[in-house]
Amino acid sequence: MSELIVMAPGNAWDGNRLGQHHLAAHLSERVRVLWVDPPISYLTPLNDAGATRALREERLREVAPDIIRLTPVTVPGVTRPVLREVARAQARRAVRRAVTALGARVHSTIVASLNDMLDVVPSAQRVFFGTDDYVAGASLMGTDPRWLERIERRQLEKADVVVAISPTLRDRWSATRPDAHLVPNGCMAEQLARADHAPWPDDVVLPRPIAGFVGHVSERIDLGMLEAVADTGSSLLLVGPRSPTFEIAKLDALLARPNVQWVGPKPFEALPSYLRTIDVGLTPYRQSAFNHASFPLKTLEYLAAGRPAVVSDLPAHRWLDTPLVRIEGTREAFADRVRALLADPARTDDAAARRAFAAGHSWSARAEEVARLLGLDDARPANAMLRRAA
Repeated sequence: MSELIVMAPGNAWDGNRLGQHHLAAHLSERVRVLWVDPPISYLTPLNDAGATRALREERLREVAPDIIRLTPVTVPGVTRPVLREVARAQARRAVRRAVTALGARVHSTIVASLNDMLDVVPSAQRVFFGTDDYVAGASLMGTDPRWLERIERRQLEKADVVVAISPTLRDRWSATRPDAHLVPNGCMAEQLARADHAPWPDDVVLPRPIAGFVGHVSERIDLGMLEAVADTGSSLLLVGPRSPTFEIAKLDALLARPNVQWVGPKPFEALPSYLRTIDVGLTPYRQSAFNHASFPLKTLEYLAAGRPAVVSDLPAHRWLDTPLVRIEGTREAFADRVRALLADPARTDDAAARRAFAAGHSWSARAEEVARLLGLDDARPANAMLRRAA
C-alpha cells in the first residue's frame, strides 16, 4: 500500500501561493500529498468567487503530480457553536472518505492552521506546522484571543511533532513544547535565480532604477516606509493584492504619485518577470507581535533573484545573520538605504552571493528538513520517479 501525507493548511490550493504550497510540491516528490482546503459551505461563493469554481469541480481531484486536492463542503454558519461542531464533523468525515478512496496508508497529518484535523486519521503521525502567532493575530482576524489561545494550546498538546516557522514562534511555544523544531520559510531559489532572463512585463512603465515591494499590501505593512521611499523621488513599484480596508486614503495618495505604480495581484508564475524589473527589494513590516513571529517569504525571494533587500527590523531578519540583508529600524534610515543602493549599480559578484545565500534556504532544503523530522523513507511515488528520470 502506498503512503500519503494529509496536509491541512489555512488556505485553499488556488489561493495565495504561500509556504505550504511550496512544501507540498517538494514533499510530493517523496510521497503523495492530500491537500485539504479549509471547509466551505454552499453559501461561501457569496463572498468568495474562488469558492464558486471549487464547488463546480469534483471534491477530490489531482491538481499537480502526486498532489490531490480535497474541498470539504459543510453547513453554513460555522461561527456558531452548534453549527461549528457539525461542520467540523463533516470536514473530518470528508477527509477520511478521501483517504479510503485513495487506498493509501497515511504516514503523517500536517496541520498548518488551527483547524481540528490533527487526529483525523488516528493511526497517522500528528504534525502541527505553525505559520503565525495566531493569538497575536486575533485583532487582524476579528477573533477572540482567548478562544484562539485555547485552540492553539490544543494543537500544541495534541501534536506528536511541532514545527514553528520563526525563532520567535518557537520560543513562545517552548513553555508548552520544549521539543518544538524551527523550520523557517524558504524560497524557490532555482526558479528565481533566472529572473534576469524572464520576459519583461508589459505593464511596468516606471523608469529604472526601481525599488519594489512584492506581496500583500495590508495592515502588516509599514506604509510610512513606502512613503519615505517615494519621498526621495525614487521609482516605487508595488506588486500584489491590496487589502480593501487598509489605510485607504493614505494608500490612494501614495499610488497617485507619478513615481509610484501598483500593478495589482499577479500569479506566482509571473514573479520572476516582476523581480527582473526591480533593482532593490523591500520588506517594510510594521513592528507588532504578529509580525515579530513571522518569517517573510519576500526577503529570500529578492535575494534569490540577485536583488539587494532592505528590510525592517524583525527577529527573522536578524536570524538570517547576513550583511546581504540591510536591516533598518526607522523610516528615514530605510529610505536612505534604498536610495543609496539604487544609486550604486549592482555588481555581478554581489548578485551571485545573494543567489548563493538564497539557495541555502530553498524550499527543497526546507522539505528535506521536514522529511527528516517526519521520518519519511526514500520511497518515491510513481509520478515523482518519472519526473526525476525526465
